[in-house]
Amino acid sequence: MEKIASFKAYDIRGKVPADLNADLAYKVGRTFAKYLNCKKVVIGRDVRKSSPELAEALLRGLTEMGADVFDLGLCGTEMIYFGTPFLEADGGVMITASHNPPEYNGLKFVKKGSVPFGYDSGLNEIEKMVLNNDLGEKAAKPGKIIQIDIMKEFINNLDKFYDAKKIKPLKVVVNAGNGCVGPALDAIEDRLPIKMIKVFHEPDSNFPNGVPNPLLPENRKPTIDAMKKYNADLGVAWDGDYDRCFFFDETGNFIEGYYIVGLLAKSILKSNPGGKIVHDPRLVWNTQEIVEKAGGIAVQSVSGHAYIKAKMREVNSIYGGEMSAHHYFRDNFYSDSGMIPFLLIMQLMSEENKKLSELVNEMIAAYPCSGEINTTLANPAAKLEEIKNKYKDGVVDYTDGVSVSYSDWRFNVRISNTEPLIRLNVETRRSEELMKQKTEELLSFIRS
Repeated sequence: MEKIASFKAYDIRGKVPADLNADLAYKVGRTFAKYLNCKKVVIGRDVRKSSPELAEALLRGLTEMGADVFDLGLCGTEMIYFGTPFLEADGGVMITASHNPPEYNGLKFVKKGSVPFGYDSGLNEIEKMVLNNDLGEKAAKPGKIIQIDIMKEFINNLDKFYDAKKIKPLKVVVNAGNGCVGPALDAIEDRLPIKMIKVFHEPDSNFPNGVPNPLLPENRKPTIDAMKKYNADLGVAWDGDYDRCFFFDETGNFIEGYYIVGLLAKSILKSNPGGKIVHDPRLVWNTQEIVEKAGGIAVQSVSGHAYIKAKMREVNSIYGGEMSAHHYFRDNFYSDSGMIPFLLIMQLMSEENKKLSELVNEMIAAYPCSGEINTTLANPAAKLEEIKNKYKDGVVDYTDGVSVSYSDWRFNVRISNTEPLIRLNVETRRSEELMKQKTEELLSFIRS
């Protein structure tokens, strides 16, 4: 079957205008409204230069099919996840390429109730309709465009996840990376007893300080520098559409997302004893131990937001976390949030009267991990078979790629959905030396 390059597993994403342009956005608007029979759709956009033009084309496509469109303007992805159910819409579309370079943009979709809409849950049908120019009949009466600001309601909705009275007057560096989170931080600031030290706070489509991707080591320096300058208790940096946030302890150490999953599970189980916590299979031992100790039940799922959200719905899980810093909450329409983890971690630090380093160093010592290491290969699938054969003496699990466990170490390797990459994660029990040794052993085998 013919393919459109920008249609990916979870969204539409690519370079503008080569892979994604106003013409495609218009057709996607028409077909999305037709496929879901939309009467009401919520849309929003990130700060990229190409976002207004794509939004205009998308709006035209949706309204020509008779759908009324609530336009949130500049916002974060989680405002679409909140706004779609809040405004009782039949679907939502966010125009964003998150942490990708400035020349990229994308479209993320949800159905009614913010249920994911990815390639195997409808996006493939949209692709077929666009390829066949099967855009449907225009409505006799076009839909209305309603410009609406729901920031206040969005911030109010966060109230149910934390208690501001339990948060100490911490000094916190907040780095918006010139993405979209600045206005949300301004809106919540007077509810929190903290002092915010704002870095790259204004949304700016030029990304003068680099693309908002805190996973790039070179992008972490401004957060660390500000923390040292102001002697801050905590550093938090967001990606462009702020559905993910990343943490730095008081010494300026960047904390792997894996350990944040453990902390959030611990925090949430305090008020939801016996709850189910969903996690991805890349790194698991720390999460499983913490959940067990806190009286919860750990449930493993395939990585990726569509799978995690589906598994959470299936088992009625209160929280789901991925080491990639996507954190999902049942009471947030099973959606990921970059604001809720920020609030919960500050509350946990305050309640336990511990610095972030004290909360995580114990976990890091107990379960050292490699972090995710990517290798580009001509034939990732063949290499995966070789790995299965070489390590078949361990306990093997095929939930996502292949995970192999031994008594004191384990690893997961999986193939990227979107690129010719193999992704490796290694963890050990209480031995950083063994972790480094096994990581090197696996990398040299993968790259041989």
